[in-house]
Amino acid sequence: MSLSQNPQGALRGVRRGGVPCLLSVGLASCSGGVLDPRGPVGADNATILINATVIMLAIVVPTILLALWVAWQYRASNPRGEYLPYWSYSGRIEAVVWSIPTLTVMFLSGLIWIGSYKVDPFRPLPSKVPPLEVQVVSLDWKWLFIYPQQGIASLNQLVIPAATPVHFSITSASVFNAFFVPQLGSMIYAMPGMVSQLHLQADDPGQLWGTSAHFSGDGFSDMQFQVKSVTDADFAAWVGSVRGAGPVLDRAAYAELTHQAQRVPPSTYGGIDPQLFHAVATQEIAPGPGPEPEGPSHAGREVSTGGKD
Repeated sequence: MSLSQNPQGALRGVRRGGVPCLLSVGLASCSGGVLDPRGPVGADNATILINATVIMLAIVVPTILLALWVAWQYRASNPRGEYLPYWSYSGRIEAVVWSIPTLTVMFLSGLIWIGSYKVDPFRPLPSKVPPLEVQVVSLDWKWLFIYPQQGIASLNQLVIPAATPVHFSITSASVFNAFFVPQLGSMIYAMPGMVSQLHLQADDPGQLWGTSAHFSGDGFSDMQFQVKSVTDADFAAWVGSVRGAGPVLDRAAYAELTHQAQRVPPSTYGGIDPQLFHAVATQEIAPGPGPEPEGPSHAGREVSTGGKD
């Protein structure tokens, strides 16, 4: 039977298949983002976003429906639409106009207050497992991760054990930046001369990604890093394979990293200067040199980190 012979059946088929298709497309578009959380902080952030959206839709949807109803009720072709241009104060209208926004602001204020306390980046996550310490330095345009407990470091690659809280100490060696792993939650600024604190956790092993969420120059769009959540055994194996292999991240190696470079591949350092992060955060080590003179040698420059891939 052709479509022209049974148009109503065809329309019902489109409705049955189209709605699930649209829903699946909408959900797929959230994959890898803030609405696809992989940790407790990310889950709390997603809950706040969804709850706030629902509360605000309580005003938006009725307002849209009321505007459409008014346009239909008082259209020029409707003689039954009573038009009263002259009227005095209406207590009922005032009550509706002011009570709904007031209640909405109250609900949103309570939601934000509770959520802000719950996902406070300085607040340690409740866990029986001691947190992993990771020191983060934002450079132009790359991310440096120092593991002080393990005595190793990595560039543009963050490896963490699943189901273990991670305490990040974050600073910048250049301009303001923003450290953000969308599926783990809580974006926070990396600022020169200051140390920000952040507590995150990945619930399960998996491949995630992190990025800079604050424009910082030409290489901003490529300032991303790999995030690997692994089992405890795999994390111990990774640490064992990195420790003692490759170069040491001392002040000379760090000075090379401060030069601007784009699309730097991930690499690792088998040893670290234990005082390096403190020296960067307190600006005992001067900030990066910033933009360099343009020329053939500068265009598309990529730094050789000397680290182990």
